[in-house]
Amino acid sequence: MLKRVSRVPQPQKLPRVLSVDEVARLLRGATNLKHRAALSVAYGAGLRASEVVHLKVTDIDSDRMILRVVQGKGQRDRYAMLSPSLLVLLRAWWRQGHAKGQMRPGGWLFPGRNPMNPLSTRQLNHICHAAAAVAELDQRVSMHTLRHSFATHLLENRVDIRVIQVLLGHRKLETTARYSHVATRTLSEVTSPLEHLVLTI
Repeated sequence: MLKRVSRVPQPQKLPRVLSVDEVARLLRGATNLKHRAALSVAYGAGLRASEVVHLKVTDIDSDRMILRVVQGKGQRDRYAMLSPSLLVLLRAWWRQGHAKGQMRPGGWLFPGRNPMNPLSTRQLNHICHAAAAVAELDQRVSMHTLRHSFATHLLENRVDIRVIQVLLGHRKLETTARYSHVATRTLSEVTSPLEHLVLTI
């Protein structure tokens, strides 16, 4: 009879997160308006790279201030937040792209060189790396870093973790809860029980 082998626990690594200032530097590092808009969607709405590149112009609902994510991870549709400043940026990009003939009616929000096709996730990651280099960030930044930063900054701003779970499209709350481990501003604002003790030195 074979002995039961116990599973060795895998080390859990905390997600890499940028500060608010570092995100601002990264976005400023993308001097191309389309590139800045795409990176801003990743951070401002918490979307995955694949979800950003597959957005269409018709997925922007400015009346309800939401983005429609069609067939995201797990083949599920969901809604993401659309902030007023992000809407202004997307409209500026739409006007520029339309003037240059890059935008098609009902087409991709971020078209590739051929407007019939969207940017690829590989191209978008390259855009992110290039902007990080311009911003002189000292850590390797990816598109998922922007998504991690979105969730962590919301948590630090006291947004309910269940709301963040919905915005990220997570099935399980445990997946979202890991951001509580990197929300350093939240941790720094907690008063240690030691402070309630009267100690003499």
